[in-house]
Amino acid sequence: MKNYISDGDAVTITATAAVASGKGVLVGDLFGVATTDIASGAQGEIKTRGGAELDKVPAEAWAQGVKIYWDNSAKLCTSVVGSNKLIGCALAAAAAGAAVGSVRLNGTV
Repeated sequence: MKNYISDGDAVTITATAAVASGKGVLVGDLFGVATTDIASGAQGEIKTRGGAELDKVPAEAWAQGVKIYWDNSAKLCTSVVGSNKLIGCALAAAAAGAAVGSVRLNGTV
């Protein structure tokens, strides 16, 4: 196919703020996990699909399979819909008090 670009698992973005490797980043409606440190205004790669351990709202307990959203203001994963962006589901249960949770990224916009 002459017009094929990529499978979409890894996407190059221009960061609107600095993001550390392994941290979540939202650019418009595109969410992914930075594969390296990306400086503000620089281009870098994010993974949009697969599983990742991501920072979460510590007060929340997650059941396996619950929908997970990105709170772009707090830069944390949450199970609360509100105005947050759906990014995937919990790969495993996460206890209240835990700072991270396992998330399966859905790769959709």
